[in-house]
Amino acid sequence: MTTLAIDGGAPARSAPWPAWPPPASDAQRALLAQVVDSGDWGATSGPLCERLATAFAARHDAKHGIVLTNGTLALFVALRAAGVRPGDEVVVPAYTFVACATAVLLLGAVPVVADVDPVHLHLTADTVRPALSSRTRAVMPVHLAGSPAPLDELLALAAEHGLAVVEDSAQAHGAAYRGRPVGAHGTAGTFSFQSSKAMTAGEGGLVVTDDDELAARVWSACNVGRVRDGAWYHHAGVGWNLRMTELQAALLLPWLDRLDEEVAARDAFARRVEAALAADGGPLSVVPQPAGTTADSRHLLLLRAAPGVDRGWAGKALAAEGVPVDDGYPPLGGLAALEGQVRSLPAPGAEGAAATVFWLRQPQLMAGPDGADDVVTAVRRVFGDRRAFPRG
Repeated sequence: MTTLAIDGGAPARSAPWPAWPPPASDAQRALLAQVVDSGDWGATSGPLCERLATAFAARHDAKHGIVLTNGTLALFVALRAAGVRPGDEVVVPAYTFVACATAVLLLGAVPVVADVDPVHLHLTADTVRPALSSRTRAVMPVHLAGSPAPLDELLALAAEHGLAVVEDSAQAHGAAYRGRPVGAHGTAGTFSFQSSKAMTAGEGGLVVTDDDELAARVWSACNVGRVRDGAWYHHAGVGWNLRMTELQAALLLPWLDRLDEEVAARDAFARRVEAALAADGGPLSVVPQPAGTTADSRHLLLLRAAPGVDRGWAGKALAAEGVPVDDGYPPLGGLAALEGQVRSLPAPGAEGAAATVFWLRQPQLMAGPDGADDVVTAVRRVFGDRRAFPRG
């Protein structure tokens, strides 16, 4: 028997993982220098923000793209442009980041926290339907970890009830559902360029849509209420300064040229880990994708342990083996910060995920076949020890 690293043995991996974000490319450095030298650092004076919006929208098969400050505010302005107002309700998943709820609260609306499918961990028509009321105005499917939500059934349910669908695609740059990139299947889609994301400028966000009028409302909301090609001091409605800078766009534009290559590398890593764990038939498996997934951007790799795992011990043991993991999200409806501000439905699917799912992040997923094999070795060691399942 191999001595576990947590007990003093040699770790499964001693080499460092790739850095994330990766070092700036030559193209990024050149474009940044061009912006710095031009003095046109803001979106109102330089061309790059508009170029990024157009190119990103085209990459995601959307008619319009609007760049802005971050992904949370992208959700806020997309929901606002879709007609969500104070007192309305927006259905969000129970297994997701807190911004899905706080973006709704910014509008004075109420997040309604619905459970997720216990297998693939996304909203479904069956989990959303009990959350609907006469005040529901929108549904927010989240493409969790880069895996597209089951949009066919969610869009059909939304159409039946006259609801907007805002796709939270913050983790899904380059993902696709039934052959079409995510983002513009519904009313609108939002993306994030925060530091951990598959494309990053440290911060930043983007909204895509095929709706001309909604795009105009989003642009106006991000540009202090102005209208495109209008007078500088004509404020047609209430808006804010939510603009991205040219420096951020300079970091992001070249990334589009390598996005597909990086998605493919992460997917190859995930498939290698998945195949090995499936062949083992052991207590750890990869969380599957919903039906209809044709491209998974693999922002994260979600690993589900059999019931009874000691998450604290297993996480420490994996880290000692050189494979750091995250515990993932707690159920959204139980967050103390949201108490009294959300309407929550029972969420056994999210509770099960919170008790059994581990995350692997970008640095691991970008490590290639050797990195995947190191992960499998660490998993076999740790979950082959009885201490991993004291309640099993």
